[in-house]
Amino acid sequence: MMKLSDIVVEGAIVPDLGSSERDATISSLVDVLVSSGAAPEAVRDELLERLLAREHKGSTGFGRGVAVPHVKHAGIKRMSAAIGLSTGGIEFNALDKQPVYSVFLLLSPEDQPEEHLQAMEAIFKSLSKDTFRRFLRQATSVDEVKTLLDEADNQQPAS
Repeated sequence: MMKLSDIVVEGAIVPDLGSSERDATISSLVDVLVSSGAAPEAVRDELLERLLAREHKGSTGFGRGVAVPHVKHAGIKRMSAAIGLSTGGIEFNALDKQPVYSVFLLLSPEDQPEEHLQAMEAIFKSLSKDTFRRFLRQATSVDEVKTLLDEADNQQPAS
């Protein structure tokens, strides 16, 4: 089973996104993945373009305050995710029409469809838990998010 701590890039956890715009949020999460070395600068614009095109087809805002934009690209060498949190909420055109507070943005190598599915499964497994979503939404620092990810990976109930 894939662990969240294996895919979430430490330098790509943004405890306060500071934007209520979907496109700006996705853009800033792609930027932190590029600056943390998870994605090559050369494919930044293409990643962003594909992610936004995907959102226009159908929102990755799955309801309950979470969104999981994701893209596969040949320029990505290993599965990596960014997490962005918003205190005010982001208008994501989510399925339940509610604002999104927690965004997991996943980048996957094009030639690893199995791993992509495993990563999505690991993310959804955690996001389907009320306590995980609540603690994530309340997190205010990178350390708090990392602790939460470790707890989710170890299946220990957060105290």
